[in-house]
Amino acid sequence: MTTMHDWATQQPEKPALIQTETGHTITYGELDARATRAAQWLVSRGLDAGDGIALLVENHPGLIELASAARRVGLYYTAINTHLAPAEAAYVLKDCGAKLLVASPAMLPLVEAVRAADAHARTLPVFVLAGAARLPEGFGDYESAIAAFSANADLPQRPLGRDMLYSSGTTGHPKGIRRPLTPYEDRDKPEVEIEAWRRAFGFDENTVYLSTAPFYHAAPLRYIMRTLDVGGTCVVMAKYDGEAALRAIAHYRVTHSQWVPTMFVRLLKLPDEARRRYDLSSMKIAIHAAAPCPVHIKQAMLDWWGDILYEYYAGSEGAGSTAIGPLEWRKYPGSVGRASAGVIHIVDEDGSELPPNEVGMVYFSGVATFAYHNDPEKTRSAYNDKGWATYGDLGYVNEEGYLFLSDRRADLILSGGVNVYPQEIESVLMEHPAVADAAVIGVPDAEFGEVPKAVVELRDGMRSSPELAQEIVDFCQGKLGRLKLPRTIVFNERLPRTPTGKLLRRELKDRHRAQPGSGHAVRTGRS
Repeated sequence: MTTMHDWATQQPEKPALIQTETGHTITYGELDARATRAAQWLVSRGLDAGDGIALLVENHPGLIELASAARRVGLYYTAINTHLAPAEAAYVLKDCGAKLLVASPAMLPLVEAVRAADAHARTLPVFVLAGAARLPEGFGDYESAIAAFSANADLPQRPLGRDMLYSSGTTGHPKGIRRPLTPYEDRDKPEVEIEAWRRAFGFDENTVYLSTAPFYHAAPLRYIMRTLDVGGTCVVMAKYDGEAALRAIAHYRVTHSQWVPTMFVRLLKLPDEARRRYDLSSMKIAIHAAAPCPVHIKQAMLDWWGDILYEYYAGSEGAGSTAIGPLEWRKYPGSVGRASAGVIHIVDEDGSELPPNEVGMVYFSGVATFAYHNDPEKTRSAYNDKGWATYGDLGYVNEEGYLFLSDRRADLILSGGVNVYPQEIESVLMEHPAVADAAVIGVPDAEFGEVPKAVVELRDGMRSSPELAQEIVDFCQGKLGRLKLPRTIVFNERLPRTPTGKLLRRELKDRHRAQPGSGHAVRTGRS
């Protein structure tokens, strides 16, 4: 298996990382030299194979540099979500067991807040990447630290380090997934998962990969690292902007890219003139995942970009995965594909496997086991008595084995004894021309136990009103059964989503369950 170091030897002047906002380019030779210095520095700090470091860095090349360094000397690296509250960041910092923290200048206010709130965080050595106007007392300067080491030194023969990343924490604390390190003697063997990825999407040394999402998220970070391992060029955005992404595709002749459905929604909201302005003909593969994509949104993207959209369903846990190409999706709209790792099982509440087209919990068998770090109870809850693993999603498979997701078990609404799936309602709401984004939660109801409540973000220029609320529900009539129609609609400026597009449904539940009747009441024709 080739690595970024191998490519740096073969093509040191080739661009490895390009920042879209500034055009700043780091070559393979430069990135490799800095990663080698950083790896020696980490060893000099007394870090042994299996130890960990934490990185609190925005989309900054220093994060990729340090991740590469940690891999070379057998360390786990945890990229912490830069949007966490201080208490949440402190939890991850302690839970991952990191022995030092590296932060960017932009993250210093959060680091200081974390240290003020948590005694454990105050004991960790902190080093700061270049550019800080001042270094807080006791913090080390990263540039000075690595400058003492050679770019050509030999490194100790250690296992291959890897990421230890955390779930997005949409319910409860984020949970870390810590996989075993690859032994040194096996470090050159091809990994099954990475080889399957290369075959599926055609990543190689000619790839120009556009990364649109935060580096701390599992898929973007892993795709950048993999692209560097195959000798491609990574074009990275500091922050997502729809038109800037199109401009980057055209300017850098991007061949591969990765998205979440929220980004598609924003792209489709761009003026027609802006959408036609850029030459996107270089792009061969556009990959999306992380959240369900409404059928009409994906159809609109296929109509615009052509048959280059590929989707997968997976998780950081590696419990199993599915994949679907554009031609398959046109045949089975809304599907997330057939199993690409493991075997799919749909299971009812009694643990029995269900036949095709019946909704139940989605499980996978035939893949490597995983464990949530420091949480044996959550690990046990992810497996059933047959040893099958689940991400906690509900869905069904059709007769051809294509998986369709319904929702997460925790988000299911039980209304009048009937299972109501918020995602189904949200997809219909999103078809209304006034709706930019939508979320549905269950709120208490004296008669039905729970009823759906919609929280809607309107498109620019639209004004909320009782009449618009009724119009939206009337639009859903005939497309949804009566029990699925929202009883009330609340208009919000912006729904709570993570930067990777995942809805923080828990925040909406906390906000609205205590006031189930708030918002605009609507007529649904329900008796």
